[in-house]
Formats: sequence, C-alpha cells, structure tokens
Amino acid sequence: MRLAESLTIDWVLVNTCVQFAAWGLFSLLLAEILRDSYHALCHQVTWLAKWHNKHHAAYRRDLSLVSQKAYLDSQLYHDILESSLLVVILTAVALLAQQWGLWLGVVYAVTFLYGASGRYFQGTIDTDYNHLPGALETIPSVWFVNRTYHWRHHFDDVNAYYSGVFPLVDKILGTGLSVKGKTVALTGASGALGQALVAQLLKHNATVVALSTNPDKIQPQAGVKVLAWELGNEAELQARLEKVDILIINHGVNVYSDRTSAAIQNSYEVNTFSALRLIDIFSATVTGPFAKATKEIWVNTSEAEVSPAFSPLYELSKRALGDIITLKQLDRVCVIRKLILGPFKSQLNPYGVMSATQVARGILFLAKRDFRNIIVTVNPLTYVLFPIKEFTTWLYYRIFSKALKTD
Repeated sequence: MRLAESLTIDWVLVNTCVQFAAWGLFSLLLAEILRDSYHALCHQVTWLAKWHNKHHAAYRRDLSLVSQKAYLDSQLYHDILESSLLVVILTAVALLAQQWGLWLGVVYAVTFLYGASGRYFQGTIDTDYNHLPGALETIPSVWFVNRTYHWRHHFDDVNAYYSGVFPLVDKILGTGLSVKGKTVALTGASGALGQALVAQLLKHNATVVALSTNPDKIQPQAGVKVLAWELGNEAELQARLEKVDILIINHGVNVYSDRTSAAIQNSYEVNTFSALRLIDIFSATVTGPFAKATKEIWVNTSEAEVSPAFSPLYELSKRALGDIITLKQLDRVCVIRKLILGPFKSQLNPYGVMSATQVARGILFLAKRDFRNIIVTVNPLTYVLFPIKEFTTWLYYRIFSKALKTD
C-alpha cells in the first residue's frame, strides 16, 4: 500500500510537461515556417530581393565562393538579417502568449543567428553546411534539406526549393520540385496518360521528348520532340537520354485474362524488363558533379502493386517492376519516383473511373511537393496499404541485399 502511494502520478506535473512539449514543438514548427516563408518573400518582393540577391551572388556553380567579400556580404545582409528577424518575431510571440515552451523556438532561432554571426566575424564557411563547395555526391533528401537539395535553389530554379532545414514550406507551396526548363522524356507518349502528361508538362514550361512505338499517333506541337523507339532496342536511346533531366517510364500492356506462355512473356517483357533496361541506361547517364541534383526517373508501377486489377499478368508484371524499383532506390543513383495510379480511362482500361487528365494533374501536383511515391487513385485502401507494403519491402531489401562494390 505504501509503495502504491509513493508511485502516485503527479498529473499536474505531467500536464505541465505535456503542455511545454506541445508548445515547444509548435514553436519549432513556427520557426521553420517563418524562416522559409521569409525566404520565399525575398524572391517575390523587390526591396527584400535587393538584400537577398547578395546571398545568391556569393557562390559559383560548384558552391565555391566568388570572393570573400561577397560571402561576408551574404552573411550580413541575408543570414544575420533573416535570423535576427526570426529571433525578434519569436520572442514577441513567446512574450505575448506567455507559454514557456515557446522559448524553445527562440533558442532555435538564436542558433541560426549565432552561426551566421560566427561566419561573418570569423570569415569561415565551415558551419554553412548547405553551401560547402564540391561535387554533389548524394541525391536530394526527402526529409530534410541537404546540399544537393539546396543547390537546386541556387542553380536549378531560384523560385523553388525555398526550405532551409526541413522541406515543409516547399511541400505546402509546391516548390519542392521544379520542371521549368527541364527536358522530360516520356515513354507511352501516344497513350491517354502519355498525352495528358505531355500537356501538363508543357504548362509547367518543360521541354518534352515524346518516346513512342507509335509516333504517328502523336500530333506535332511546340515544345515536343517526337522520337520513335522499338521494344528491345532501348540501348539506342542512350545518347538521347544523356541530355534528358527526367525520364518518365509510362508504357505498358494489359493482356487481361490471357495466361498463355506468349502472354506471360509479353507482359513481363513490356511491363517489367523493358522498363528496367531503360532505368539502367538512364542511370548510366547520371554523371558529372551536378547530375544527382537534376536527374530523375518516374516509373508508372500502377495501383496493381497492392490491389487487384482483374488482370493477373498485369498485376504480376507490375508488382515485379515495383519491387525491383524499391530495390534500386536503395542505391540512390538518382531520385526515382513511383507513380501508383488507380484506374483511369485508356486503351489498357476502357472502364477506368478517372480521366487521364485528372491523373496527370495529380502526378504533377504531388511531384512538385517532392513526393517520392505518388499515389493518385479513388481507392482509399491504397493510401493505407501501399505505405505499409513499401516500408516493409524496403526494410527487407535494406537488410538482406547489398550493392556490389566497384573499383
């Protein structure tokens, strides 16, 4: 009895700790939103851009410094100014709300001010992690901002990639990926989704290379170069893919109820092996110091990865493709996005409940928010089942497979 009394929970203390933690997390979130929102405004408001442009002017394409003076100016007129404003605003919020947890956000902001001040007065770049010079060795991170992610803001599209630590604001604004000015190659371009994707990419100011085994079905239009290719001859595309930033693998075949040996071979050859050959060919083009920041592969693996498509061979071949994509993502050669799409009306599925245009818009909407697994479907179960399936598959492959070391 005495032991039970001594273990009595002090609910007042627990409630106080929970409130402190909740306000503290809110203050950190608020700090990130304010900091990155200010950055975005610096690219939209002329008088703010005057100061912020000093930051952009300090770096060459390899992130080496233009000059020591330019770097010090960038620290004074951007980093110190930005972090000082952040400290002032968060301090005001903490004083007005009178919640102790909010002071965590103030401390967080002070660390930015401390780092910027140290770099300015000491003239060093050591703590400026996103601006360290040199080749980009990793792909852009999806959970936090790394050097490659931030490099894209400087040299891919200055009106995107605003986030500094966590990419929350970019996901909200749709600035986590820019296709503006990029060359995008697309297989299956003559199909319903292919044509819809071409239209959406052109609206986002991309240049499109329409790869098709039926090039005569594609209407000529500005911004689109039609290129014929044949199944099994993917290697012939390598020279053309050298100049491509994003490869979208969208071709496929549906044999419906057919289960003959020829149907099996055709399904896997078109839906799986052809796609894998294109991935390997394109991956070989990811060379040079900045390719990891700009090169991407998007693969239409379909909702059939986790749900029935009432076409067994379509499901089997697409699931095989999806699993191998998960395996290849572990090598992080470049960003590989999966397109997990529900039923839309097309030659492969005349009974689809969505339109190809709806699906294409959904793909671009989520891609711009840097989703690596892009789910566009009317089936709510897919949004639950696919993440579970993908995580468990990724974890299994991560534990029981390894990349071959090359000399």
